[in-house]
Amino acid sequence: MGHSHSHVDESTLSRPELRRLRAMRRRAVVLLSWILVPLAVVTIVAMALLWPSADNTDSGPGQAGNPYAAAPGASIDSGKVQRTATEDCSLNTGGSPGTSCFVAFIAGQGQTEVPVLISPDIVQTRGVHVGDTIRYLNLSGLSAVTGVQANGPQYVFMDFVRTFPMGLLAVVYAVVVVAVARWRGFRAIVGLAGAFGLLAWFILPALAQGQPPMLVALVGSSAIMFGVLYFAHGFSARTSTALLGTLFGLGVTAGLAWWAVDAAALAGNSGEYGYQLLNMTQGMSLSGMILCGLVISGLGVLNDVTITQSSAVWELYELAPNTSTRELFTSAMRIGRDHIASTVYTIAFAYAGSAIPVLLMVSLFDQELLLALTGSELAEEIVRILVGSIGLVLAIPVTTAVAVAVVKATGRPAARSAQDSPEAVHSEAAGHKVMDGV
Repeated sequence: MGHSHSHVDESTLSRPELRRLRAMRRRAVVLLSWILVPLAVVTIVAMALLWPSADNTDSGPGQAGNPYAAAPGASIDSGKVQRTATEDCSLNTGGSPGTSCFVAFIAGQGQTEVPVLISPDIVQTRGVHVGDTIRYLNLSGLSAVTGVQANGPQYVFMDFVRTFPMGLLAVVYAVVVVAVARWRGFRAIVGLAGAFGLLAWFILPALAQGQPPMLVALVGSSAIMFGVLYFAHGFSARTSTALLGTLFGLGVTAGLAWWAVDAAALAGNSGEYGYQLLNMTQGMSLSGMILCGLVISGLGVLNDVTITQSSAVWELYELAPNTSTRELFTSAMRIGRDHIASTVYTIAFAYAGSAIPVLLMVSLFDQELLLALTGSELAEEIVRILVGSIGLVLAIPVTTAVAVAVVKATGRPAARSAQDSPEAVHSEAAGHKVMDGV
């Protein structure tokens, strides 16, 4: 699976030592290949068997149609807000007289103002301001098609148009990543796009057609990791080691998720989309959707810790190549333990930040803390955090052990100069000081 990038000056080695070094490298690469190549073949074959068929219309739900499609005679338009006002509902919106309505006026065709009724929840939260671009439902032509005169508002707010700010953020993100990480950052972004492509073209359609969620999650996640890791970090023993650790953590996560979904009775119908899926499908297991989500949600952090841990082993070895296997593993695990501690916080706070409304609602309920934490609103996310954390924590020592074994097999054997030269002895001692301080 490639060679490690250990910065070893092979010109200082004797011919027998050089042959021994190259033989060890070949053995390490062959060993990694014996493990990873069959896994890659199994992943490709399983993906081919599970790949959703465009002609298989009976095994999954049909298309639900565009939820934003308008009825005949109606249309969905967009425009920029020119001014806003609070008026009597009967003036421009066709509402009940005597009640106040918030109206955003936009420039319509022929420079005429179009009064768009803004829903009270939008007014109470963010509000609509001059300069905003909004999307609204235009019902002005409905009566001409149906022959029924509409008594309600003719123009109703639907959503904000967020194309520019979100596109700008995406561009800034890409520029920052490429500027700092350079070519590797660019490859990581391309790999991320490929991962989301696999999610959209394989994982989601396969789930929709009723394929086993556990198999879809394992096969799809493994394919993503094979592609992303090698594309972003290159073919090397270092990357292959991280991939082995990632696949191990993925297997642990999948096993725990399979047990936890059933043991914790996670039904998957606590959110509004769960009920929509139940109505759109026949026999689709929402708990299976949770199972698949538990496996996929841990990919990013799992990839992060295994790559970092593998790189740490290589860098420590380059600082002190004559360090024993035990010392190298112990030093790398010091880094790994720090990474475990910070990652636990990362996962927990990532959820807490995205679920502030749910957490606030739960905190306002008059109920016991244990009941709130184990209720349907929070149980799924708490299980997600715990399952993902266990998988990544166990992946760190496994990745470290494999990395130490590989780097020792592909590294330089103790050179004679390290025993004969005082400068080399001093350099080795300095390397051990660096190791002790990690």
